[in-house]
Amino acid sequence: MWALIFILLAIWLLVTVLGFAIKGLVWLAVLGIVLFAVTAVFGMIRRGRTGTRV
Repeated sequence: MWALIFILLAIWLLVTVLGFAIKGLVWLAVLGIVLFAVTAVFGMIRRGRTGTRV
């Protein structure tokens, strides 16, 4: 599960960088930021629900 969250975070970060790098694709950067934030919050919620297991 954690691997999937880290992979999604990496993908959203890449999408954000591409959006800022290519002019005219600012909407892609905004989408990447939103998806990154949602995935991070989801990961924190899942971690809190399962306790402090390693």
